[in-house]
Amino acid sequence: MVTTGITADNKMIAQYISLLRPKHWIKNSFIFLPLFFSGEVFHLDKLLACLAGFVAFSFIASSIYIINDYMDIEADKLHPTKCLRPLASGAISKKSAFTLFIICVALGITVAAAIKLKFLFVLMIYFVMNLGYSLGLKNISILDIVLVAIGFVLRIKAGGVIAFIGISQWLMIMVFLLAMFMAIAKRRDDVLIKIHSGLDMRKAVKGYNLEFLNVMLSLFTAIIIIAYLMYTISPEVMERWKTYRLYYTSLFVVVGLMRYLQITFIDKDSGSPTDLLYKDRFLQITLILWIVSFYTIIYLPNLTIFK
Repeated sequence: MVTTGITADNKMIAQYISLLRPKHWIKNSFIFLPLFFSGEVFHLDKLLACLAGFVAFSFIASSIYIINDYMDIEADKLHPTKCLRPLASGAISKKSAFTLFIICVALGITVAAAIKLKFLFVLMIYFVMNLGYSLGLKNISILDIVLVAIGFVLRIKAGGVIAFIGISQWLMIMVFLLAMFMAIAKRRDDVLIKIHSGLDMRKAVKGYNLEFLNVMLSLFTAIIIIAYLMYTISPEVMERWKTYRLYYTSLFVVVGLMRYLQITFIDKDSGSPTDLLYKDRFLQITLILWIVSFYTIIYLPNLTIFK
C-alpha cells in the first residue's frame, strides 16, 4: 500500500511538472545571446545576472503555458498528442492549475524585481502579450506567428537590459526571422493534421493552407540566409571583431535550415521546434558546430576568462 501511494504521488508530481513544461525553458536561453554576440559571455557577474533572468523568464513562461492549456482543454482533447496534457486528460484540476499559475507569476515577478526594474518591465510586456495570445489573439492568422516571434525578440531584449548591452539591429532581425520560420513550420504541421483528420487543432489554421505556408517557408529561408550573410560581412561587425572570417559560420546556418526544411517537408515532423532540438542529432551537431566556430573566431584571439 505504501509503495502504491508513493507511485501515485510521483505520477501527480510528474503531471504538475509536465504542466510547467520545463523542456520548453530552453527557449529562454535566448536571454544569453546578447552576452554571446557581444563577446562578454565570460563576464561572471553578467552571466549570473542573466542566469537569474532565465529563471524569472521560465516562471513567467510556465504561467503562460498553464493559461494556454487551460484555454485549450477542449481543443487539446481532439489532438492526437495534446490530449495527454495534464489538463486535457483530467489529471490536474482547473483549480489546481490556476493556483500554480498564480505561484509562477508571483515567483517570476519577485525574481525579476530583484534583478532590475527595467527587466521586470520587459518581462511584463512579454507576460501581457502572451496572456492576450492565450486568451484569443492566437486565433488570428498571421498575428499568431508574429506574436510568437516577438516573444523571442523580447527575450534577447531582456538579456541586453540585464547585462547592460546594446542590442544590434542585426541580432533583433535574425532572431525575429528565425522565430517566424519555426512558427510557420509549426503551423504547417497543424494544417497537415487538419488535412488528415478533418479537425481544426487551432482556429488560426483556417487562415492557412499548404501552398501559402510552403511559400512563406521558402521566403523566410532565403531572407534568413541573406540577413545572416549581411551581418557577418557588415563593416561594423568586421571592425568590431577585427576579422572578416565570421562569414565562415554561415555554412552551419545554411545546413541547419536545410535540415529543418527536410524534417518539415520529408519527415513531416515540424510540430514542435523544442522537441526537434532535443531529439534530432543532426540539428544538435549543427548548432554545436556553429557555436564552436563562432566562439573560435570572436573569442580565442583575445580571450580573457572571467573578467
